[in-house]
Amino acid sequence: MATTIDQAFVKQFEREVHEAFQRQGSKLRNTVRVINNVNGSEAIFQKVGKGAASTKSTHGMVPVMNLDHSAVTASLQDFYAGDWVDRLDELKINIDERQIIANAGAYALGRKADELIITELATVSGGQEIADGNVGMTLDKVLSALAILGNADVPDDGERYGVVGWKQWSELLKINEFASADFVGPDELPFRATMQAKRWLGTLWIPHSGLPVASDIRSCFWYHKSAVGHASGSDVVTDITWHGDRAAHFVNNMMSQGAKLIDSSGVVEIKCDETPD
Repeated sequence: MATTIDQAFVKQFEREVHEAFQRQGSKLRNTVRVINNVNGSEAIFQKVGKGAASTKSTHGMVPVMNLDHSAVTASLQDFYAGDWVDRLDELKINIDERQIIANAGAYALGRKADELIITELATVSGGQEIADGNVGMTLDKVLSALAILGNADVPDDGERYGVVGWKQWSELLKINEFASADFVGPDELPFRATMQAKRWLGTLWIPHSGLPVASDIRSCFWYHKSAVGHASGSDVVTDITWHGDRAAHFVNNMMSQGAKLIDSSGVVEIKCDETPD
């Protein structure tokens, strides 16, 4: 059982118990290609190369594009998050401890799904990186990343996503082109949003607390939905069982999922200095 459950006893705390602030499940799964209900331990994502149009002579054969086809495999992994709830401890609290633990486990697995996607985004290298330059997120970095995506013919079709750390989000809010109605219009102002996300440069920008950081350098990512795949053999499932020998319920949350980078040209890593002030 949760070793800190005694802290929630009525005699020590007020009626309402607020869960620790957590990201409410996965924030990135809807920003990538998704395959659900995978049977087996692997999922296959198809990658198709660029086609080229050409002319033909009168009555001649229509030219064939000979598109390059390849397959990318995502391996599924099984993840679990569980905890015990003692029956007599439940009598001493006025909250549904089983539901609290079930939610906490589901949120933990949601963060794991994001972690799988972020790990694959971080595999890009070479010309797909913007150096930190000992500064945080700047307009110049954003425009450099935009040029990389444009030169790679990454579709500007409304399915581009930018994921940044919270410090980079606060730095974006200081950029007039990002936050001023003079540039983005009154309907796209980040301060009016019901959630911390906004559309800018044909991209939905999202702050995320789980992006990798090393030596005070935070990695942020700008990518197209088709560049990364997420596969699910089983979405989050919660199972609560009674164990008489322990006089307790065991709350188990589990899922089987995996992710894979499909096309590195559709991802740009923007490195930002995050040295504490």
